[in-house]
Amino acid sequence: MAAHILSRPISKTRLHEEIENILIAGITRGEMAPGEKLPTERELAGRLNVNRSTIREALSKLESLDLVEIRHGDGAYVRNYLESGSLELIRALVHLDRDNRDDIIRALLEFRTVTAPEMAGRAALNRTEEHLRQLEETIYADAGMTIVEKDIRVHHIIALASNNILYLVLLNFFNKFMHEYGYLYFEDEENRRRSLKFHEDMYRAIKAGNPGKSRRVMREVMQYSQDVVVGTLLGKAGQGGMG
Repeated sequence: MAAHILSRPISKTRLHEEIENILIAGITRGEMAPGEKLPTERELAGRLNVNRSTIREALSKLESLDLVEIRHGDGAYVRNYLESGSLELIRALVHLDRDNRDDIIRALLEFRTVTAPEMAGRAALNRTEEHLRQLEETIYADAGMTIVEKDIRVHHIIALASNNILYLVLLNFFNKFMHEYGYLYFEDEENRRRSLKFHEDMYRAIKAGNPGKSRRVMREVMQYSQDVVVGTLLGKAGQGGMG
């Protein structure tokens, strides 16, 4: 283990989260190799100047993220996160630093651009009258929603209509980031207008039961939004970051 990993300053609030972030960063950046045995709880506590229960809590979190394997009576060993990591790891990584955050947002957008069109196509084939009613109400009647809330709701109904639970679970995960970073897209008036048009086009394609058009409409808006957000990230990075 690189010695400097355990010499980083620790704040006195939410200690276990600070330690989790130090260890997560060390593992995902390759500073702690797969198969490497971590120091004992006592050693980690001494190096980081915290109590053993704090270390134990942090290690338990890393185990839940499949970053370490805890062998009782032996110790904790680093796992290869590229083989064991899950969606929960993405959520942890995005808060480590700006470079991680920006790269993960790009990766999420790319993933959505690939998967969302098929979700829309399945929705056109499997939608019910209730799904259409919910879409119509959300798009045309509910004026109390913000544009971010409306967009999330439209995509959620489309995911429901696809009749595939995996689309729903993946969308729920993505929406946690939408609530936090949706402004990167929706702060622009032209993008808000484009999204409202997308909602209407999507509704008509799904109502018509046309999977090809549904895929095409979804693909176009996903690619456009991906290009806009990535461009925004690059622009803000060039200005010194997003704050």
